[in-house]
Amino acid sequence: MKKATILLLLMLITSVISAQNKIPQDVKDHIKTRVDQGFNMGIAVAHIDGDEVEYFNYGKTAKNGSDVTNTTVFEIGSISKTFTTILLAEQLLNGSMSLDDPVSKYLPKDKKVPSRNERQITLKDIATHSSALPRMPNNFNPADGNDPFADYGAEELFTFLSSYELTRDIGAQYEYSNLAMGLLGYILELHTGKTYQELITERIGNPLKMNDINVRVSQDMQKRLAIGHNEEGNAVANWNFDVLAGAGALKSTTEDMVKFIKANINGDDSDLANAMKLTHQATYSAPSQNLEIGLAWHYAVNNTIVWHNGGTGGYRAFAGFVKGTNKGVVVLTNSSESVDQIGLKLLNPSLQLTLPKKQVHKEEIEMSNEILDTYVGEYELAPNFIITVTRKDNNLFLQATGQPEFQVFASAKNEFFLKVVEASITFNVNDQGKVESLTLHQNGQNAPGKKIK
Repeated sequence: MKKATILLLLMLITSVISAQNKIPQDVKDHIKTRVDQGFNMGIAVAHIDGDEVEYFNYGKTAKNGSDVTNTTVFEIGSISKTFTTILLAEQLLNGSMSLDDPVSKYLPKDKKVPSRNERQITLKDIATHSSALPRMPNNFNPADGNDPFADYGAEELFTFLSSYELTRDIGAQYEYSNLAMGLLGYILELHTGKTYQELITERIGNPLKMNDINVRVSQDMQKRLAIGHNEEGNAVANWNFDVLAGAGALKSTTEDMVKFIKANINGDDSDLANAMKLTHQATYSAPSQNLEIGLAWHYAVNNTIVWHNGGTGGYRAFAGFVKGTNKGVVVLTNSSESVDQIGLKLLNPSLQLTLPKKQVHKEEIEMSNEILDTYVGEYELAPNFIITVTRKDNNLFLQATGQPEFQVFASAKNEFFLKVVEASITFNVNDQGKVESLTLHQNGQNAPGKKIK
């Protein structure tokens, strides 16, 4: 064999080995440990470095399922918001919409939108989480808590918008809002006359040859679907969306999401690439919160990393890239345990990986309606922030101001916990045994609330 041929082969072998080692061994070991110890059911990772992509998959699609692969389907949750703002950016660039346009311009004339101090909510406000709209509408009461967005439609949305009073000035601060981004997706449907799925397929899916980016799980995708799992490791249902699809409805695979991230970082001069670039630009800043945000995209590590994550009932997702480079990452899991730190570690190797904390399983106990009734009432945790506790049949529910209602479960007398998030409630009694306050335990904080009614 000629020396030049041998040299060429060596170069090719070196290139292949290099392309297969973009994901460090310590990250792979961390992923294996997470799955082996039951924190995640399965994890699918894609590391992008220019044209080179390395995939790493570990775990199962279900307890007795198949191995996770590059084409396994996951819910990507709120990463959908970046698709929604790309659709918006295309409309901005073709001149048919403006960030300064009031939201009301694109809604039926007879529908009311909240305003404050003669300032209307604009497209920019809802696309940057600065609209003063809450995270979720206060009339969000799903018939099925396992599929909470399925029955929240346009009628419910307009009912909320017509009655809600903003608690602060529009644009005054950042507050993450699924409601606002869902509203943006619906506005784009009304403006274009097309469904959210049609817009995603036509404007993003087809141009990028993303065959597995869908609002609903197609028959073909169903065969490759990873079943979602909650924090207790139990299988949960997939989520379906109605009017708020733009907030988190999409399903995809790492293979498809690689195409999406590549298009974001290797953009040409196409309309789609220019729309993507526009969404990356800092569009809103809140100095008091030390925060800047693009159109849905968030920043990390001194604004060098552009990213978004996602979470639904049994899935978590992360996608991001390093600004000004060709490096990007996608991490998907069919578990409710976050994979954000894996994605950020791959984009910034100086960050440290730590295993999640073990979830303490709490046993539910039954309580009589008479005891449950003693907890019913309103508890003020802060001005304009109240937790309302109600009883329905033999179940207790709580609802915080501007948030949906959730069931709480008794673990002991005066002690309750939530299943949708890692949080618990202690009801505090006085010397006469009467409930006079509660304490919300969440994220290492203990927030007291006096009973006012």
